[in-house]
Amino acid sequence: MRLGPPICRPSKIICIGLNYRDHAAESGAEVPREPVVFMKATSSLVGPNDPVVIPRNAEKLDWEVELAVVLGKTAAYITKEEALKFVAGYALHNDYSERSFQLERGGQWVKGKSADTFAPMGPFLATRDEVPDPSSLAMWLKVNNEFRQNSNTAKMIFDVPAIVSYVSEFMTLFPGDVISTGTPAGVGLGMHPPQYLKPGDVVDLGIERLGESQQRVVAWKPLLIGEQTK
Repeated sequence: MRLGPPICRPSKIICIGLNYRDHAAESGAEVPREPVVFMKATSSLVGPNDPVVIPRNAEKLDWEVELAVVLGKTAAYITKEEALKFVAGYALHNDYSERSFQLERGGQWVKGKSADTFAPMGPFLATRDEVPDPSSLAMWLKVNNEFRQNSNTAKMIFDVPAIVSYVSEFMTLFPGDVISTGTPAGVGLGMHPPQYLKPGDVVDLGIERLGESQQRVVAWKPLLIGEQTK
């Protein structure tokens, strides 16, 4: 039995980059003074345990365990103090990234974030009352049963209320929209030498109170007539 994502396709998936100091350091980037905002195609959304497909011509598939915030009400120009009132809940998200597309193909991050299967979400949406404080949740990720990321949302540079308020300054947020809040250190890009995923690898990840998910890495192949990607 396949478990699908806990939300239907949202109007947008917004991501926050470099939101943990240790991840900024391993990426060789300065700690941002304001949240780094980029988009991820909504067509990348899949279930928590669906395979992740290495895109055609890809070389550097990377992992990123993240806390996803799901909006419950339309929000525009909201304050930090009222931001959580607009949140429906939270979910586990693996913000997969193809680093060669992201960093070596013109510097536009969205190209490295938006391939089909690059946004496995779930296994469920925990409502705001079930997770009243998202600022102290343990999070982890393993590749082939070896820990790569082991951190806590307390290490965020910008917390959930600050992020939701900030993003609402630049675009209207609608119910079901997703904001993925960044990843801690431990990604393949930051290893020495860098290590990336290959077909057959298995990625397990989890966040406290939000469950666990697992994705097996598979190679891209042309679709046969009548087949669908999802």
